[in-house]
Amino acid sequence: MIEFTVSDSQGRGPRLDRFLAENLHSISLTRIRTMIRDGDVEVNGAGSQKGVRLQTGDVVTLKTDEASQASTSATPQQLPIEILYEDESIVVVNKPSGMLTHPSNRERSGALTNALAHHFILTSGRPIRAGLVHRLDRDTSGAIVVAKTLRAHRILSNAFRERRVRKTYLAVVSGAPNADSGVIDAPIGCDKTDWPHWKVMDSGRPAKSNYIVLRRFPMHALLRLEPLTGRTHQIRIHCRLEGCPLLGDPVYGIRNDPQAKRLGIKRQFLHAERLVFPHPVSGKEIDIAVPMPETMAGIIGRLSVETAFETVNSVDSLNGKSEP
Repeated sequence: MIEFTVSDSQGRGPRLDRFLAENLHSISLTRIRTMIRDGDVEVNGAGSQKGVRLQTGDVVTLKTDEASQASTSATPQQLPIEILYEDESIVVVNKPSGMLTHPSNRERSGALTNALAHHFILTSGRPIRAGLVHRLDRDTSGAIVVAKTLRAHRILSNAFRERRVRKTYLAVVSGAPNADSGVIDAPIGCDKTDWPHWKVMDSGRPAKSNYIVLRRFPMHALLRLEPLTGRTHQIRIHCRLEGCPLLGDPVYGIRNDPQAKRLGIKRQFLHAERLVFPHPVSGKEIDIAVPMPETMAGIIGRLSVETAFETVNSVDSLNGKSEP
């Protein structure tokens, strides 16, 4: 099984069959239409027709191994990527912020799968299709595991589906939760009549996230979050529900946020810092940790300096001191 989420950059209204043709580069349009007709394609968890018009946020699921193997084929492209772990079955990459996980119908290059296609040719001497089992948003950095064989893809997909994979994220948020730790338990669904389409709704699928406040600043906080389910934009939606949306989030954040403008932030700072999963062949636990990127550390450092400055001024004020 493989999933595609229609992103903002892909616009609104592409036909289902044409959308899949853009992403399944090695499968013919005729074959794609047959897959749709046979019920091997779902949109937001339900069967669909080839001519249905997709909207931003829609999730297209393909339930065949054929689709899983072919869906992530991409034109090899030499791009800088950091390999965290690799063997004959899997590769774990530290995806940088700003890079798509896979090409879209509007952006056919510059994605992680383009970089991996080139990497595989260099290291193995033959093309290998990167089998995606999970994804990170364009602006989210950090650890992502990719299967190199169909067997690895199938086993890893089952591990994710059965919640035997642990993922933790770091996030810089506006405001902060009242408690130092807690659980956000709120179902997430898709509402095509409203924007953004993905949101907390009673008819949605169960979604649960753990959080811990690592640091508090006067107007922000650094959180560690662990999504216990894998819904679209889950962390971003749950943080918004908790009253502390991701700083700089263009969809779920504070519109025209003066703090984001002051800090020069134009994207959300979300980082997949740790990924723990069973190896698809040996069953051995793989535990990958990735430090936050320098840009995120720089924001934390700036907030820390500003907090210290405000603290000194507050102490001076209480002591009756004033600046000369």
